[in-house]
Amino acid sequence: MAQIKSLDRIAAKYGSVTPQRSAEYQDGVNNPRRSWSSGAVAQEAAYKEGVTAAANAGRFGKGVRAAGDSKWQKGALEKGVQRWPAGVQLGQDAYQAGFAPYASAIGSVTLSPRYKRRDPRNLQRVADVANALGRVKEAGLK
Repeated sequence: MAQIKSLDRIAAKYGSVTPQRSAEYQDGVNNPRRSWSSGAVAQEAAYKEGVTAAANAGRFGKGVRAAGDSKWQKGALEKGVQRWPAGVQLGQDAYQAGFAPYASAIGSVTLSPRYKRRDPRNLQRVADVANALGRVKEAGLK
């Protein structure tokens, strides 16, 4: 039988040692052995095959059911809440760049006429915006 430390000791070491390795993490990000994007693109077929197999086996739902609401909520509250402000601030430029084509599309829509309140023809105004946003989305996927 193979010898292995107790799971408690392994987890305790992970929890106490790994957080002190941020310099190694940063070094790995700054000096990757190979390009992340090239490697990821090269594995697109394998990704699709893996996701399809997992979906066909129902693994997504199994994982969600196994975790349950309590695991999700605990992680979101204990980690997400404190990371939220910095993450949003760090993502501001990417948000602006990503939303720019949609903002431009909304601003360029010529809306259908507005009718009296609750007039079903007012829904055309919603469709005008939704169609413009759909065109931007489709153009970005090509």
